[in-house]
Amino acid sequence: MKIGYKTFLGFVALLLIAGMSANAMKTGAVKAMQQKSMQADSDSIKTEKIKAEVPADPNSIIDEVIWIVGDEPILKSDVENLRLQSEMEGIKFSGDPDCRIPEQIAVQKLFLHQAQLDSINVTESEVMQRVDQQINGWIQLIGSKEKLEEYRKMTISQLRSQLHDDFKDRLLIDKMQRQLEENVKVSPSQVRAYFKNLPEDSIPFVPTEVEVEIITRQPKISQEEINRVKEELRNYTDRINKGETTFATLARFYSEDPGSARQGGELDYMGRGMLDPAFANVAFNLTDPSKISKIVESEFGYHIIQLIDKRGDKIKVRHILRKPRVSQEEIDEAFLRMDSIGNDIKKKKLSFELAASYFSDDKDTRSNHGLMANTSEGTRTSRFQMKDLPTEVARVVDTLKVDEISAPFQMVNSKGKTVVAIVKLKNRIEGHRAKITEDFQVMQDVVLQHEKKKKIHDWVVNKIKNTYVKVNDRYKNCDFEYEGWVK
Repeated sequence: MKIGYKTFLGFVALLLIAGMSANAMKTGAVKAMQQKSMQADSDSIKTEKIKAEVPADPNSIIDEVIWIVGDEPILKSDVENLRLQSEMEGIKFSGDPDCRIPEQIAVQKLFLHQAQLDSINVTESEVMQRVDQQINGWIQLIGSKEKLEEYRKMTISQLRSQLHDDFKDRLLIDKMQRQLEENVKVSPSQVRAYFKNLPEDSIPFVPTEVEVEIITRQPKISQEEINRVKEELRNYTDRINKGETTFATLARFYSEDPGSARQGGELDYMGRGMLDPAFANVAFNLTDPSKISKIVESEFGYHIIQLIDKRGDKIKVRHILRKPRVSQEEIDEAFLRMDSIGNDIKKKKLSFELAASYFSDDKDTRSNHGLMANTSEGTRTSRFQMKDLPTEVARVVDTLKVDEISAPFQMVNSKGKTVVAIVKLKNRIEGHRAKITEDFQVMQDVVLQHEKKKKIHDWVVNKIKNTYVKVNDRYKNCDFEYEGWVK
């Protein structure tokens, strides 16, 4: 995997976290990584950051200053820590890592310096939200908060404190880059000119895309099953109120929200618009962290909620989610209903689109006549690459011809609920080299990214010219990405 410019900057920002990154902590690799990192922690002693000349024998020292950018030193240990992380993650560099690693650390320092000059700031809430997201990701990968604390030999509070400055720097760099790029625009004529003389194999390849319509039916859940779930939640509340256990402990054992259960039900700070409306109405009315909310029904199931903290218009809570079980009898009944709807469509008694508007339980597609919308790239489109479709839908669509309607099949929707669905393949656009008449947006994005990269490159080169830089002699013959480091 080759590393991109922005990816590298984000990667560099985690430099202080020796041997520890969320992607590296994969199943089966955790133990090996722990051994490497703990060895590095015990053997590595960071010296005071002194602007000193390099000793004659580099192998005889523990640490050294290898570059100075402005008044900021880059240490040999900084480079080695990043090299270790890149090796564990299988990241390859476009040039010599011995040259590119310190160079990109230096580029980061240029961005941070400019952010300071331009008075770019980030809020404490933004920083802590990113820190908590990172820590929660690690907890999910390593198994528990306790295991993470044991591995890092520090409490979660201490870990948050250690990560704080690195994540603040990362946010500042992101904002600085966006500020530099915000006025970069490309016109249709620029797009045409860019691709006019490019060889065919340099033109972007657009993978096969499909447009899919869907109708879903959610099997009915018996009142007895709903009552059972509510009784479970009332029991949890009673146990917490009696002091028999804690909310966090019960969430770890019983909550059916996999994203928060391992964190004792904790959710990150969220605004009202980021939460299910019914959930938000109750959560934002909580004022006492010692009180447990009433039972709340949302699109995901049934919850009880406990307040942790409020910051401005955002709230941090923990919750326990329980989902009523669907019986096989109810699923079979939904299959029969969907089979009947599918047969009526095939017999031309009604169109798929009309059936979706009348019968589908999926409110996200019902108002759009069943047409699925893809928002995976931050924009809304009806076209999906197969990898972006839900797994069950992709498996069925792959067997269909255009305008063909599937047999009913069972799937789990985006709310985690079991549904029965039928789909229609509305259109298939086979993989092809991008064409200006059909794929203008794809081609425009390529040119826009090219222009943004050029803007950043030119800015860095100009910044180097006006910044004090001292490079260790052994780096002076490097083939750097940016010219001007060696003066």
